[in-house]
Amino acid sequence: MQIRVFGRECEIDDSRIDADAEAISERVREYEAGERTTFDLEIDYPDGFTGDVMRAMERIPAGETRTYGEVAAALETAPVAVGQACGRNPIPVVVPCHRIVGADSLTGYAGGLELKRRLLEHEGASIPGEA
Repeated sequence: MQIRVFGRECEIDDSRIDADAEAISERVREYEAGERTTFDLEIDYPDGFTGDVMRAMERIPAGETRTYGEVAAALETAPVAVGQACGRNPIPVVVPCHRIVGADSLTGYAGGLELKRRLLEHEGASIPGEA
């Protein structure tokens, strides 16, 4: 399904969320309005490494970030593998891959770097490479 957040369209695989489209959309609206920082939805994580990275994403509190290297160290893998798993996240925004950043820059995001920046600004997170 398509969600719209901060004026940008973002594709999510709602089959991985145990909620109907209306409930998902309502939570996205509440997040955008600043009424929630988590989506508290039951997620069907992919098996294997991508699911492991997605669980790590969900543990990052709103307003905070982790680098690909930090997540990689916690999972005993390489930063590039974490980046690839972030790119496979089937439910961006809901599972906050935007909270994983480069050591000195934002780096890629499926919804585009401007959306990633906007999500982080909305949460009050520091943006790497910006003073």
